[in-house]
Amino acid sequence: MIQCVDMLGTVQDTVTSIGDGYPNHIIVNRQGELIYSDGPKRTVNIVRHGKTETLITTPEGWKPGGLCCTRSGDILVNMFTIDNSYNKIVRYQGQRVTQEIDKDEHGNPIYQGREYAVFMTENKNGDIVASDLNADTVVVVDRRGKVRFRYNDRPPGGQKAFSPRQIVTDSMGHIIVTDPNNACLHILDQNGQFIKCIDNCGLNDWPVGLSVDSRGRLWVGLYKSGEVKVIQYMK
Repeated sequence: MIQCVDMLGTVQDTVTSIGDGYPNHIIVNRQGELIYSDGPKRTVNIVRHGKTETLITTPEGWKPGGLCCTRSGDILVNMFTIDNSYNKIVRYQGQRVTQEIDKDEHGNPIYQGREYAVFMTENKNGDIVASDLNADTVVVVDRRGKVRFRYNDRPPGGQKAFSPRQIVTDSMGHIIVTDPNNACLHILDQNGQFIKCIDNCGLNDWPVGLSVDSRGRLWVGLYKSGEVKVIQYMK
């Protein structure tokens, strides 16, 4: 199920019509409507007025994973093949495909294979910022889909390899990504330069979920404890 809770953690609404599995990813569009991907059914669904509708059905042989709603209202869908050999990001305007991001200028795959591989967001300059779980790398492409940079550094003093999961950008264009291996969050500028690491907020229970609100606070979901922590990260 998917639950909507208020600021005090009280459940306000519940969506249960998501099949036998679990949603691969959830987002909220600019109208405040819930959108989620259902891998087994190959659909991206939207909840309107308490009813679930199919918004997008992925092509035969492809399952939807990560989602992003852009400033223009387009929806970015990470898709992976059923045999988990290939990943790409597809841009939809309504139900029409307008862009596919899958290979670099040399013809090599931008994102590595295997399911649930990519979480993504759009930066204020139009870049698509994605964490590739299989490559343990943040990959940033421009509006045309050309790779601008990759980031896969350990945090200062980090003992384990970088392990990116959920990723967001804020109003200043900063890129913020969770790193459960090192129990921290990395903050980069929009050109991929490391700014700082947040590792002093009790994030030992695997920070994987992440969102940023209009007041500049980070909402961090901890996988092991099931808690959500709220962090005021910029002064």
